Amino acid sequence: MGSCLIKSCRFICLILTLPLHLMEITGLYGMYKRLFPLLAYNITFSYNDKMHKTKRDLFRNVGKFANPDGTLRLLEIGCGSGANFRFYPYGCTVICTDPNPHFEKYLRMSMEANKHLTYETFMVVSGEDMEKVENGSVDVVVCTLVLCSVRNVQEVLQEVRRILKPGGAFYFLEHVESDPSSWTFFFQHVFEPLWYYLGDGCMITKKTWRDIEAAGFSELHLKHIEAPKVSRMIRPHIMGYSIK
Repeated sequence: MGSCLIKSCRFICLILTLPLHLMEITGLYGMYKRLFPLLAYNITFSYNDKMHKTKRDLFRNVGKFANPDGTLRLLEIGCGSGANFRFYPYGCTVICTDPNPHFEKYLRMSMEANKHLTYETFMVVSGEDMEKVENGSVDVVVCTLVLCSVRNVQEVLQEVRRILKPGGAFYFLEHVESDPSSWTFFFQHVFEPLWYYLGDGCMITKKTWRDIEAAGFSELHLKHIEAPKVSRMIRPHIMGYSIK
């Protein structure tokens, strides 16, 4: 798609989202951050139904990173309302983190529905700054549909490597930028300014696979997929895991 056409259409979208930008500057957008967890909680059911097989395949070998005594300590970055809990192995201990404290109500509901897990704590922290978590203290880190919204993907991945035990694993499932020759690429770049506000900071043109490839993990299993039955704008995904 022509870059001039994309830039022109994106500029029009930027103009149309100017009121939202002003709301963010003045602090009024904070009201939406209180509402967003409710929207995300309801969307979770539909997304999990569509992505059930994908998530099941992604997390099927999490248990192999358990300790010799069978314990498994898992930290989830951007846990939201707990959409991934149903896919974690029986008995593992989960540490929940999210920068939005308003998710906690819906997180507790998911905890009640997934009593096969042990929940250690819920921390209101960003993925770039998890200083409350000790070095080399978790066996697995999970991050799904989160790196699209963080300020700095490289800093998040540095934190992941810091808190993982040697031989621990980082699991990811993220939507990414589409192929430049596709109409999806065109629409992603045009409508990203609007999507940013509707998705609470979500950027849909990130090349996240490049950051993961350059993060310095000793082993990487990454593949590109087309997510089934989800919005065309976020259909291109990457999934896999890397080992420290």
